[in-house]
Amino acid sequence: MKLLRSYPIIGAIAAQIVAGAIVFALLLGLADMFDARILFWTGLLVQSIVAAVVTRLLGLPVWWVWIGLCFPPAMALALNAGELPAWPFGVGFVVLYLFFSNTARERVPLYLTNRATTEALASLMQQRGASRFVDLGSGLGGVVRALDGEGRQVTGVETAPMVWLLSALLSKITKRGRILRQDIWAADISEQDVVYAFLSPEPMPALYDKARREMKPGSLLVSNSFAVPGVEPSETWELPDRRKTRLYLYEMNRQGAALTDEAEMSANR
Repeated sequence: MKLLRSYPIIGAIAAQIVAGAIVFALLLGLADMFDARILFWTGLLVQSIVAAVVTRLLGLPVWWVWIGLCFPPAMALALNAGELPAWPFGVGFVVLYLFFSNTARERVPLYLTNRATTEALASLMQQRGASRFVDLGSGLGGVVRALDGEGRQVTGVETAPMVWLLSALLSKITKRGRILRQDIWAADISEQDVVYAFLSPEPMPALYDKARREMKPGSLLVSNSFAVPGVEPSETWELPDRRKTRLYLYEMNRQGAALTDEAEMSANR
């Protein structure tokens, strides 16, 4: 399951393979009973439903369930497009860019933080007396709006154009938090008490390097689900939600960071 958390596309592909095997067996049994058109639509329907169910059983986020459900008919449409005009595909590409443009560049998909995690983050801030919080890669801004207020100043950082626009509008309407359209690597985290990220395995080493260079002593880097390779977290919280979310807490210490930098320089000599 840890592999699926890091690389959910593996689970999505596995779900389609399992669904395909079931469809193949089903169509073999029905081949002499129905004509080809009925078999095609039956197989397509079963493939979509089974893929979505298996995706959910694997514990993948809900948007992967929708991908599993919609992928078979999308493929069928593409393969049988015939004389369809090209503009719908162009519109689809633009929509994907507006929502997921940072995925290819930064290898960070759109993960959404659930309610249990948001409540845990609120509890963490209360325990530590933290007042300043930033969500790097804030998506639709749910964490920002939930935590802002009651003496807490919460900021979200997002680059995908449409995701940023929707989240910024919601923050304006609810008057809770603020959303910056900014690259996470350019974000100023020097005054933050808690820096939260729900990214992917790929950027974690670089994010930790940024945190230990820029964050103030005693502040906290919190990573949802993805640990920093080779770095022992100060604490690990396992939440009682369905996906058994883990929060990896890394407390920043200037002296420790300096010693680490010195050790790395010595190793490179």
